[in-house]
Amino acid sequence: MATPSGRSIREAPPLTPRPVQSEGAPPITKPRPHSAAGADGRWPRGAAPRCPWRRGTMSLVLGLLAQALGRALRYSAPHRAGHEPRGRAMEQDKALEVYDIIRTIRDPEKPNTLEELEVVTESCVEVNEIGEDEYLVIIRFTPTVPHCSLATLIGLCLRIKLQRCLPFRHKLEIYISEGTHSTEEDINKQINDKERVAAAMENPNLREIVEQCVTEPD
Repeated sequence: MATPSGRSIREAPPLTPRPVQSEGAPPITKPRPHSAAGADGRWPRGAAPRCPWRRGTMSLVLGLLAQALGRALRYSAPHRAGHEPRGRAMEQDKALEVYDIIRTIRDPEKPNTLEELEVVTESCVEVNEIGEDEYLVIIRFTPTVPHCSLATLIGLCLRIKLQRCLPFRHKLEIYISEGTHSTEEDINKQINDKERVAAAMENPNLREIVEQCVTEPD
């Protein structure tokens, strides 16, 4: 279209009539593209879009974890199977070492050793590993008679000699075999009380007897 001056005017696009909303009618909204989401924007169960890479990544991670766990179990089982017998053998060797120390202790009133009188035997010694190079040593000795008046002294001799001679770190517990002495509970408390043991060794007469009992024969 040209103006009187000869200039052309670009024609405007035709106007689209806007819809007229009548009074009281619901508001006019533009149609939304089709979507599986509800009116509240939430996806119904099972309709949410899935990322294909998630499933593949999770499968890869789970596979790697399964392989690592399988290797750990495969290598640890033989190690445990081999470690337990070795550890038990070590404890038995320690028990024999303990017995070799106490078997030559002399009885306080008889010219015999505790081994000869069967006050101690190999089976009365128990050794358990409680830490790295540390062991719990348990001894259960049997007095010659249930009313033995020297049972406390025998327990004292056992403790003193082991404290002096055991070459490895240890904790020591000494008991009278159950049912072999009339006052075993009281004696057990005395010979496992460090303060009472120290006080007993301060007595010169008692210390002399202990030294005679624990000294190795020539």
